[in-house]
Amino acid sequence: MVEELINSHADGTTPRRIADSYVHALADLDPLTAVYLGLNPEDDRLPDLSPAGHEALAELARRTLADLDAAEAAGAAHDEAERRCARLLRERLTAELAVHDAGESFRAVRNLGSPVHGVREVFTLMSTDTDEQWEVVGRRLARVPVAVEQYRALLAEGIEKGLLSGPRQVTTVIGQIGEWLEGEAPGGWFGSFVQDAPEAQREGLTATAVAASDALAGLRDWLRDVYGPAAAEAPDTAGRERYARWVRYWTGADLDLDEAYRWAWEQFHDLDAQMRAEAEKVLPGSTPMEAMKWLETDGPAIKGEENAREYLQGLMDQAINDLQGVHFDLADPLLNVESKLAPSGSAAAPYYTAPSLDFSRPGRTWLPTLGRESFPVWDLVSTWYHEGVPGHHLQLAQWTYVADRLSTYQVTLGGVSANLEGWALYAERLMDELGYLTDPGHRLGYLNAQMMRALRVIVDIGMHVGLEFPADSPYKPGELMVPDDAREFFGQYCGLSADFLDSELVRYLGMPGQAIGYKLGERAWLQGRAQAKAAAETRGETFDLKSWHMAALSQGSLGLDDLVAELSAL
Repeated sequence: MVEELINSHADGTTPRRIADSYVHALADLDPLTAVYLGLNPEDDRLPDLSPAGHEALAELARRTLADLDAAEAAGAAHDEAERRCARLLRERLTAELAVHDAGESFRAVRNLGSPVHGVREVFTLMSTDTDEQWEVVGRRLARVPVAVEQYRALLAEGIEKGLLSGPRQVTTVIGQIGEWLEGEAPGGWFGSFVQDAPEAQREGLTATAVAASDALAGLRDWLRDVYGPAAAEAPDTAGRERYARWVRYWTGADLDLDEAYRWAWEQFHDLDAQMRAEAEKVLPGSTPMEAMKWLETDGPAIKGEENAREYLQGLMDQAINDLQGVHFDLADPLLNVESKLAPSGSAAAPYYTAPSLDFSRPGRTWLPTLGRESFPVWDLVSTWYHEGVPGHHLQLAQWTYVADRLSTYQVTLGGVSANLEGWALYAERLMDELGYLTDPGHRLGYLNAQMMRALRVIVDIGMHVGLEFPADSPYKPGELMVPDDAREFFGQYCGLSADFLDSELVRYLGMPGQAIGYKLGERAWLQGRAQAKAAAETRGETFDLKSWHMAALSQGSLGLDDLVAELSAL
């Protein structure tokens, strides 16, 4: 079925066929992409992480853009579906090439989403139900040392070119790899992973896991002894020019960064007032930080990792049951979503992985446990509306469901972070609007999540672009924002753990521009809904929120340049 979805568009020269031919070609060049999409299940390779491998990906993008130029010149983009796909494909590949041509791949040391993280994560997505599938796992696992060496060569060339990641990223990744190497099983995390293999294969797989773990240990030592000293003076922040390039990549728009910074401060002050009112309900006489600290230490909590996983599964199942047929009209494959525990050594933030194109692998949410045994629920409820239902799962699973009506590219590789994260934050707000966050602790958790996203816009733009805290800031007004001050300011107004906020700061510094897409994407979704509702009322019609939701979720990917206009027209 997966091949049929792609092949339905992959044998001609319209934009949608060109886009899906690109998906096929990229899956061949990057086996990790194939795993994410559920393609080529017999493939046991890992991607070429060397400079040559990255250049091959860029060359594929250039050839695809040339094919798109020719198709459009010949009039192949003859209807709105083709034009929308062509716009997305051109914008995405152009943004990706701008990042590549600036040498960003040589700086790929960060605490989330780096090549070495991908090499590990792919094993969590592979099927392991049969002996044959475990054989594929084993062959891929045997390739880890080569992939690690290619990654080291990529970073070594970055040293020669003077393109290095900041020291905070290096220190964090060294620590993460150290966690992957730990554990009772030989081979660390990889060794633990293969303990579930059939007994007849386990000994060989364990030996392969040990070799993979040894390769990672060598990379950790090289990062510590060679890369780290070379990167000691590298800036942690991007600067305006580099930051703007990344903003286009993450949002699909050339944003007015100064306007976004001012708007985020307005949001900060509004949310601060709301949080103070809600804190009074949680713990009379308390500040928001005091109330959230009390919820973290003395409020309702789930004991045990497995109980936390089951609680979150129940939360998503209940949301599907309540929303189905009332606010959404979901096809059967979307009704299945799994709650999972994230592997050790993950970043601190929960995350979601989309279903494969044939839904043989369902959508999954992942909870990093970080060694905890107690999980306060005050902030988990809103977070799982974001990561699961009606957040990432409903959007990405619906995209997968309508892939045959659009193009596979539009519902997978063409995803724009600000669109995705904007919908998920909108989903949190929707659940508040629908009355699911009336418990004061849960609602304070929701407001805190909104505050975190507003603070992300403030600190991400402020740090990377080099802006000052404004005159009405409660923290160091008029002073230049630097990472240490940004972290302290963040901690004063966001009631999350110190470890989590430390991880967040490193994430923002390592992924410039990504963090602003949540709140700015939500703004676009809300603007689109408001304009669509106003248009319906102007026509004398009742605005049908369920129909609007399903139409909006069935459009496939759009950048923020196009999102508001497209949503308004529904």
